[in-house]
Amino acid sequence: MNEQLVDRIRNCPNLPTLPTIAVEVLELAQRPDADIAEIAKTISRDPALSSKILRTVNSSFYGRSHHVATISHALVILGLQSVKTLVLGFSLVTNLMHNKSRGFRHIPYWKRSIYAATAARSIAARVGVVQQEEAFLAALLADIGMLVLDLVMGQAYSDAIAAAASHADLPAIERSTLGMTHAEVAGVLAQQWRLPPVLAVPMACHHSPDSAQDPSLRKLADIVGLGGRCADIFVDDQAAGAIADVRRKLNAEHGLPEADCDALLADIGRRTREVANLFEINIGSPQEFEAILKKATETLVEITLQTQQQNQQLLEQAKKDGLTGLANRATFDQFLAAQFDAAVHAAKPLALLLMDLDRFKSINDKHGHQAGDSVLRAVARLLSSAARPQDLAARFGGEELVLVLPGTPRDVAAAIAETIRRAIAARPVIHERLKIPVTASIGVAGYEPGGPLRSPAHLLKAADLAVYHAKHAGRNCVKIFNLKPQPCASSTLPECASEATPVPTTADSTSPGAQTCAPAA
Repeated sequence: MNEQLVDRIRNCPNLPTLPTIAVEVLELAQRPDADIAEIAKTISRDPALSSKILRTVNSSFYGRSHHVATISHALVILGLQSVKTLVLGFSLVTNLMHNKSRGFRHIPYWKRSIYAATAARSIAARVGVVQQEEAFLAALLADIGMLVLDLVMGQAYSDAIAAAASHADLPAIERSTLGMTHAEVAGVLAQQWRLPPVLAVPMACHHSPDSAQDPSLRKLADIVGLGGRCADIFVDDQAAGAIADVRRKLNAEHGLPEADCDALLADIGRRTREVANLFEINIGSPQEFEAILKKATETLVEITLQTQQQNQQLLEQAKKDGLTGLANRATFDQFLAAQFDAAVHAAKPLALLLMDLDRFKSINDKHGHQAGDSVLRAVARLLSSAARPQDLAARFGGEELVLVLPGTPRDVAAAIAETIRRAIAARPVIHERLKIPVTASIGVAGYEPGGPLRSPAHLLKAADLAVYHAKHAGRNCVKIFNLKPQPCASSTLPECASEATPVPTTADSTSPGAQTCAPAA
């Protein structure tokens, strides 16, 4: 927060002040033994304010079946909190509207504020939040920081507003140019007015609800912020973005389907016309939500398609390793499990190549981690190019890469592994001006119908054992795991085999450089 700007705001001689009657009602309401009769008497001293409160209480906005004739009756029917909120709202709006600065667009400001207030109250009622009147007033005053910044900063703030395409863009521009947002300024003013936290916190945090520490106030701040986004639907020239945001948030956080969301927005539009009249706020000739929605439909379709594409991109990114672009470990685990299950049911082979780059640590130590990253990316590209459409190339972890080969016998997989090994050894990796020689040790394991490897874990363990033997055989070679039948204490061969201690044995292979490793007796 910009402390210098905060000092300027607090020392501003024209800073909005809390009306005397509002101060008195707040003080009386906060007493443990609040006297309803005394509060009613205090409000009644202001005939204009009393008239507005009674008109509001008897309007369809509150939907009361019985006519309320006095402030005392209103206090009994609505409760102290509701009437206190109305006193604060009416008295503040009246004062602020009578003290206008030049250059600031007051009519659009109040139009957005009254839409936001009505929306916040309607949303609070819909999602079962008790503090509906507080939501209304906090949303009505949430943007009061804009009025204050206009008073203090003048043209500099007008330039910031002009740079924002929509109200949703304003906080980021304020933060970069002024060092604080209008919401934070509203919080400073609420603190100076000694407003209760149930109003002050949502005012200050409506653009950043997560910054509110108290969970109940965080929820209220979120509703106030959402009310403001609803207001953008009715005041922005292009409403599609705001409609999409409101629909998404109401569905994600409150479970409202699109049709219910649109019905709520239409109701907010109708209610706001009545509330604006009660507050004597000019909202011009408002459009019905249905007309706004019709105008925005084409853009909404484009936004939906873009969102779907972005979600698909995010989904793809979540499946990939950030450095190499190969599938990540989680994707590999899922793919291997699915392919193993498919191989078992279809009685088809499944092969796995596990590759470990030789002396990779020394590459990092000698040339730096960026060089190591370049090596990983280069080998990953080669492995990816070797993968067929049905295969999966993935980063297993560190300098270990894997290639899953569905429907592939072990000998064919060994030939593929040898081709990959030779290609890696034949192509030094270019990093800056360096030529870095790279080799790899590759282990091959295969599931065969009726064979002893009966789970993905067995297959992975077998490939790992083969890599182990490739390393101990001098590196830069391919080893094939080949389990030879032998006596076993257990009747279940795979469990014994997975615990066996293999030693390398050289065997002829159709693939040069490929060798077989088998467990010792």
